[in-house]
Parts: sequence; C-alpha cells; structure tokens
Amino acid sequence: MAISVFDLFKVGIGPSSSHTVGPMRAAYLFCQQLKHRDILKQTATIKTDLFGSLGHTGKGHGTDKAIILGLSGYQPDAIDPDIIDGILNQVNKQQSIEISAQLKIAFNYKKHLKFHKRKTLPLHSNGMRFVAYDGDDNELLSKDFYSVGGGFIISHNKLAQKEIVEDATNLPFPFKSGEQLLALCQTNKMTIAEIMYANEKTWFNKRSINKQLDNLWQVFKACVERGLNSPGELPGGLKVKRRAPELFQSLRNKPQAALRDPLTILDWVNLYALAVSEENAAGGRVVTAPTNGAAGIIPAVLHYYYHFCPEANIQGIRNFILTAGAVGMLYKENASISGAEVGCQGEVGVACSMAAAGLAAACNESPEHIENAAEIAMEHNLGLTCDPIGGLVQIPCIERNAMGAVKAINAFRLASRGDGSHWVSLDKVIKTMKITGQDMQSKYKETSRGGLAVNIIEC
Repeated sequence: MAISVFDLFKVGIGPSSSHTVGPMRAAYLFCQQLKHRDILKQTATIKTDLFGSLGHTGKGHGTDKAIILGLSGYQPDAIDPDIIDGILNQVNKQQSIEISAQLKIAFNYKKHLKFHKRKTLPLHSNGMRFVAYDGDDNELLSKDFYSVGGGFIISHNKLAQKEIVEDATNLPFPFKSGEQLLALCQTNKMTIAEIMYANEKTWFNKRSINKQLDNLWQVFKACVERGLNSPGELPGGLKVKRRAPELFQSLRNKPQAALRDPLTILDWVNLYALAVSEENAAGGRVVTAPTNGAAGIIPAVLHYYYHFCPEANIQGIRNFILTAGAVGMLYKENASISGAEVGCQGEVGVACSMAAAGLAAACNESPEHIENAAEIAMEHNLGLTCDPIGGLVQIPCIERNAMGAVKAINAFRLASRGDGSHWVSLDKVIKTMKITGQDMQSKYKETSRGGLAVNIIEC
C-alpha cells in the first residue's frame, strides 16, 4: 500500500485522531455518499451507532461532537476550532443539523446518536454505523466505517475515497520493512529523507513537497504558541489546569537558571509537549503525528532541534518530518498506530520512535543510526497501555507526551554514540509491539475500564 507522508501527518482538531478526526471524516463521507447516490434530498434523519472503544470513550474524546460536525459538512483539516461551540449549540437549540444550505435534518442527541459499550463491529474496535432514513422512516442507506488510527478510515466495501482505499501507486523506492529501507539507502547511496523525497515525487513536485513540509512545521509552531498562551482549565469535568502557560513564564523569566542547571533544556522540551497536548485536549488545531493522543511528541522534539541543536536549519526540519514519516509508515503497515487496537504503545510509543528517527536524520546521522534510534525508542515503550481517566485525552496522556519527547531525545543520543549495529532490529521490535498489543487485555486499550482509569481515589 502506497502511503504519502502527508496522509500520515494530517492537520485536524483534538482531542483524538481515532475518536474525533476519523469519525468526523466518516460522517462527512457518508453525507457525500448520499449526495452521489442522489438521495440526500430525501433524507429526513441520520442515525449513528458507535461501537467498541468509540462506545466506551467516545463521549470523553468528543466523538459525538465530531459526528455532528462531519454531518454538518465540516472536515477536520479545514474547520476553525473557534466556531465549533457555536455550531454545536445551534444544533442542540434547533434539534436539527444543516446538511447543506438547502437541507436540514432532524437531530435529537439521545435518539439519533447511540454509544454501544458492549458491542463491536467485526473489522476493528473503533466501529461506527450510519443509517439514513426518509420522512416515513424507510431506510435509504446504511454504511459501516472503522477509524483505524491516525485519522485513517476504512469501510466494509472500500468506498472510492482516497482516505479509505489502498493506493496501488508504483513507487520508485517501495519498502515494507526497515530492512528493505536500509537496503535501498545502501544500494542507491541515499538517505532515508532522499528516498522519501523520491517517493513523494510520485504525487507532487519538489517545490510542492517542501511547501507542504514547511506548512506542517508552521502548524506545529502555531500549536505550541497557542498552547503557551492559553491559560485556564481543560474541558471535560476533571478540572485539569493547563500548565504550559505558567511553566513558560517561569522559564522565560529566569533564563539564568539554565547556566546553573543544564537539564533546564528538558524543561523546555516538556513545555513544548505540554503546550501541544493541552491544546489537543482542548479541541484545538493539531497535526496527527501520527495520532492526536501523541501529537505533542514530534513537535516538541522538532522544537528541541530548532532551538538547541547548533546546526539546525529548515532542510533539517524537512528531513526530520520525512524520516519520521518513513518510520511511521512501517508501524502502520506492519502493526498499528491505534490505541484502541494495541494500547498506547501504538500512539506514544510510535510517536517516540518516529521522533527519535527524525531527530537523528536532522542531525545527519546515518540510516543505520536512524534505524537504531527508532528501535531503542519503541523497545522501551513496549506494553504501554491506553487507560485515559474519564475517557479524556488528559490524564495520563498529556504528561505521557512530555515523557515520550524526552525519551525520544535520549534514544537518539544513545544511538548516535554507537556504531549503528545492535541486537534488536526495528522490524523485530515492530513485530513485538504488534504481538504485545494482541495479547493486551481490551480493558487496557482505550476503553477506560482498566489501569489508571479505574484505580484512582475519588474525593
């Protein structure tokens, strides 16, 4: 399957790529299907059923809101986060959704949106079903979709839509394993970033590729900036205080502290990760990197590179994103990037691995050192569970992003001090991660039925 790096890194809204971005895309696509079949005007209501992990933690992850926004004609990469509350309030007030300028359908939250905690659909734990009815309650169209992580969606019958159809494009340098990727680099005397550039040219020219990479960097920066300057509490009921603004002021007001404590650099890395993760938890604009739940790691490590690595430059940032994308593709192709499928090792673990590889590439390490950095990062995230308290992407998710960013930097440093050879390959650790996820009990996979989600003392 041919995947573009720009399919993996998608601009969307928080708090979850699998529970917010994917369902929003699916709802939008379902309405497009109604339109293409010329039955949209006959539609009086659309009922949505959410299954598995979406049923368990969908409310905390904003799945219900995402469905309403998608049915209202909005897509996650284009919607302004500042207008979301107004749209949702209007739907609740009027008890209807404006599908188009000419069509409104009845919508009652309790009647038309159901969360099924004990039922699943056959292909994936993040399943959803949309059914359209006419005014006489006759079924017009029914479709099942699955949100498989990172904002990617599939359906039973593989509808003709880029997001959910396997791309059979012939790439100049195809690879399905880390071993194949290293062999391509060695045979063609190319870096991983150069391999990725060549493959991306299948769809875009070099100027367009750089423009899109630079846009991702701008979105990363904007998300950090907004997170640094948005005090208050996060939504959802846990009353979690946003810490990034206060930490930012503390670090900015005491720059001399860095002279006494060199580990202050890690405080900045923590700050960048907290800023993005808190912005994601608040429903702000983020990049799936590769998921929303792990969206703070790659931008934090990118900011570390940009601010603290002496030779940092824009091409290094581009090489970082492309190389991180290559590693992310290996996980998506051979395991999973869905917390509902393999636990948080598939989100924070994968993001940590991608970030370590990206940093190594930006610092001009060899492909062998890059592969080693990616392997080290995942090896020490194996078995990481997904157990969000209250189904919210807040505790432990926000701090977990900060820890993942620091771990990625250390994985890079460990790899860079070696000669590139090591016992465990990236391919083996990806296989191990997949098997570990399969063995993991479902209560530890984004259901909020195990781990921290149930073992806290309520005051």
